[in-house]
Amino acid sequence: MISVDQALQKIMARLSECRPTECMLSNSVGHILAEDVQSDIDSPPYDKSLVDGYAVLAEDVKQDVVLEVLEEVLAGQTPTKSIHPKAAIQIMTGAPLPPDASAVVMVEQTSRDQQKVIIHQDTIQPEANIMRQATSLSQGETILSQGTLIRPIEVGILAEIGCTNVPVYQPPKLAIISTGDELVQATTTPQAGQIRNSNGPLLQALATSFGAEAQSLGIGLDNFETLSDLVATGLESDILILSGGVSAGVKDLVPAVLDRHGVEQVFHKLKLKPGKPLWFGVLSSADRQTMVFGLPGNPVSSLVCFLLFVAPVIFRMRGKTSECLQETTACLTADFQQRGDRPTYFPAQLTERNGNRYVTPLAWKGSADQRTLSEANALAFFKAGNQLYPNGEEISVFKIPS
Repeated sequence: MISVDQALQKIMARLSECRPTECMLSNSVGHILAEDVQSDIDSPPYDKSLVDGYAVLAEDVKQDVVLEVLEEVLAGQTPTKSIHPKAAIQIMTGAPLPPDASAVVMVEQTSRDQQKVIIHQDTIQPEANIMRQATSLSQGETILSQGTLIRPIEVGILAEIGCTNVPVYQPPKLAIISTGDELVQATTTPQAGQIRNSNGPLLQALATSFGAEAQSLGIGLDNFETLSDLVATGLESDILILSGGVSAGVKDLVPAVLDRHGVEQVFHKLKLKPGKPLWFGVLSSADRQTMVFGLPGNPVSSLVCFLLFVAPVIFRMRGKTSECLQETTACLTADFQQRGDRPTYFPAQLTERNGNRYVTPLAWKGSADQRTLSEANALAFFKAGNQLYPNGEEISVFKIPS
């Protein structure tokens, strides 16, 4: 069996390049820019006023000075006259600045008497309340760089520079098959020997939350031909996840079915708890590649394997370079006895008090215990081997993404 690090290295070594595409600006949040984006305009496109007030020559401003009002300029209009000594032009926020104006006096600092304005401040600095053309960005300037995560803020910038078809990396298409004769849909009341399919919805929700275009292909019964037909459909996606059927039982058919379809096995089983039976392989052709993950059937095992191995693949395919599983350290709030020859990712509760982080391993009852998993916001990491971790010891903790 290989280690978690070795498994991740083998997976990432088989990763194909990100695929660029375009999406509408309104659908771009959460995507990653596939190329640099330049501005087609100056912003602001002209010298403009930042306040409602009067455009003036700064040297004219003194207490109770009276200036002649030449005209009024609203936002969306352009001035028709230039400023000259002892004159002012009334101007609204965002309106173009008249030629030769060097400052704008706020309307609150003035009073109006027909075509005259009285200034009620002693002085004003040149450039006060003015934003000059191209202060924010200039035509031809690179505004957002390749690899930028598009947030609502970036949507506003892209709209300002007219980028309505946004160059992004194409999210991977991901298919999920939950295997096992014992499974029934969540809408069904289980009969003797049956359980509801919780892995499928869990994995689909996880994949969607990490940015994949995920679909469930339903339940694959423990029948070679039936499962083979579902796998054939799943292999049309960029990523195929099969849940269950990868251990050593009589009806663990997944490896054999994948072999029939020409999927190359890269590894099977690793030093990990929970998640030892993990299977990984690749189907490659001239025009496409499908990365195939056979995850253990128990929900907690599926979650751990997804976070450790599938999520990083989705991130890289989407053009992200950040780590998808955030690691930190925290102090144990109780003794913990680790047993076994595999490193363990244990459901836990991570808290912070007075700037310090604390982690509490939960009363987890095994890989099928979703009730306890629902209380976890982190996975506490314990190295392989029999060891007592005392209360207060600092350990590695991985935050479960919300």
